[in-house]
Amino acid sequence: MSPVLTNPAPDPSVRRRHALPTPARLFPDSPAHSDAHSPKTMAAELAPLFDGPGRQRSEASLADCPPPDAGAAEKRPADAAAGMSPGAKAPLVGIARLAAASPPADTRRKSEDRPEYFVLPVKSILNRCDSRRVPFEWTINPYRGCEFGCKYCYARYTHEYMELDGSDFERKIFVKKDAGVLLAHDVSHKYDFDAPKTEHIAIGTATDPYQPAEREYGVTRACLEELAKREGLSISITTKSNQIVRDIELLKRISEKSSLSLNITVTTLRTRLARLLEPRAPRPDLRLAAVKELRDAGLAVGVSAAPLLPGITDRAGEVEEVAAAAKEAGAQWFWAGVLFLMPSSAKQFLPFIREKFPRLAKQYEQWYTRNGYAPEQYRRTMSERVGRVKRELGFTDRPWEEIRRKTAPCAQMSLALAGSSSPAETTTLWAVG
Repeated sequence: MSPVLTNPAPDPSVRRRHALPTPARLFPDSPAHSDAHSPKTMAAELAPLFDGPGRQRSEASLADCPPPDAGAAEKRPADAAAGMSPGAKAPLVGIARLAAASPPADTRRKSEDRPEYFVLPVKSILNRCDSRRVPFEWTINPYRGCEFGCKYCYARYTHEYMELDGSDFERKIFVKKDAGVLLAHDVSHKYDFDAPKTEHIAIGTATDPYQPAEREYGVTRACLEELAKREGLSISITTKSNQIVRDIELLKRISEKSSLSLNITVTTLRTRLARLLEPRAPRPDLRLAAVKELRDAGLAVGVSAAPLLPGITDRAGEVEEVAAAAKEAGAQWFWAGVLFLMPSSAKQFLPFIREKFPRLAKQYEQWYTRNGYAPEQYRRTMSERVGRVKRELGFTDRPWEEIRRKTAPCAQMSLALAGSSSPAETTTLWAVG
């Protein structure tokens, strides 16, 4: 048996209820851990994930969600060392200490350029996400880090919680241990089945759940097997990998009891460009083939074109071509947002732009060195363009958006999500891979 998996938890006794229904121009003018501590011991030292109002959550959960502001993650190292003498190193604590003690994970891969894999003991798999910048309450990220190595990936900052550089995001992959058993406990004790509005679980917000590591370690599948035992959940999965078709039968079982939506990310149809931007992700045509296979199996599937890269993937007709290909493959919804670039990601992405797209370097530096967002005028223009494409091709809303509109006590959330011309739609923080 895999060192990161244990025997699955027994089918839990939970309250049952009805399953939920499933349902331009390139740049417009615009302004040394301690050896005496084992990983098991240190895992126990992490604070509880969420035990009600006033209780503090662990760093493990915070790193799965966007920070309060674009620079929050980058401030952490300085904060940790506050009050120490010059040159002194702050002792590792929390998830950083745990990661430093994580043992290597066995792997069958022999390639010299493979990433390093580590077994990460964690206390929880279902992480609470309180950020107002994302439309979900819970996240599941089976891994920390992602081998696809997308140049623009916003989630690089999550490695900084472990005192690792953002460049290590695709080189050091942490495999969460005992995910199935932990998730069985988490859902039973944390997910509120009777909440006034349906709580949503987003899988793959800070890592791709179907990256190559999944073939060996199966953490994503272990999580899905536990979710398949439940009823009345709202779940979405976001991935760039066609490996998701491996789990079609399991996904069908989940969709029979809960609301399940699948999001396949396709940022461009140009294979060479995709390989440059997303070096180890499957080709765009393979992802679209996965969309078709999933739809043929009766599953709810849509396509994300996020992030839209100014001057690179926003050329005339390109967004429209991606949307048309998604529609032909059977996608039911389509969405996209303009690049959001956190400082940890900018350190990797801006040098890449200077090397590969030198004519765009000055504009990117003007837009992104002091702000993680593109100018509002550009975001609004792209939002209107995407909205027009969606209307012309007859795309629907994502199923869980419809559920939330029906159950939310006010319309604020639905306005942010459903308004195709709203600038809020133009920046998608959690579509990674």
